[in-house]
Amino acid sequence: MLAGEDTAARVHTSYQRSLAPGEVVFDEGDPADRLYVIRSGEVELVRENAARQRTVARLGPGDFFGELGVVLGEKRTARAVAVSQTSVIALDRDTLEAMIVDQPEIAIRMIRVLVSRLIEAERRLSLLGVDDLLPAVVRSVMRHSTNDGKGMKSKSKLRELAASAGLSMLEAHRALHQLIDRELVSLANDELLVPDREALLASLDAE
Repeated sequence: MLAGEDTAARVHTSYQRSLAPGEVVFDEGDPADRLYVIRSGEVELVRENAARQRTVARLGPGDFFGELGVVLGEKRTARAVAVSQTSVIALDRDTLEAMIVDQPEIAIRMIRVLVSRLIEAERRLSLLGVDDLLPAVVRSVMRHSTNDGKGMKSKSKLRELAASAGLSMLEAHRALHQLIDRELVSLANDELLVPDREALLASLDAE
């Protein structure tokens, strides 16, 4: 991702970090104030829910991670763990923006990587049936919903539901729309509504 003398100079003024095997770079729910570039070693991105833990990506030298959090300013939705002795460069938003202005090709490379990740996620979804995703999303919706006497509702964002379910946003979005199509949940005024709690729970037994 990083190249050029000027870019290298900026990198050397940024925070460089050495990680031991098993060391956590960041955890779910942590503030997202850095993008990380791997210089050497490997890092796994892991998502957890109440039922399981799964590795969603394994990255090596030249790869970057944590970009969505630092760009959107939202909390981390996965845990990043060093697999082996690893060296990373931590870039805050201001440093990243300055580097992109200085060398626009960095932004182009990032876009290419993000597009390739999206294509790979869509490929995995085509191989994974939506019914495989529903139980985790149903449980996530239930965890994030409250009862106001008229029914259950949730103001949680898709990112929060996906993180709680241990799924990617694309996977959670696909499963959530399946629940909407089945009229088990609905959307109104930026809230997720559950008209019939028992019917939603019964969908778990049907899987």
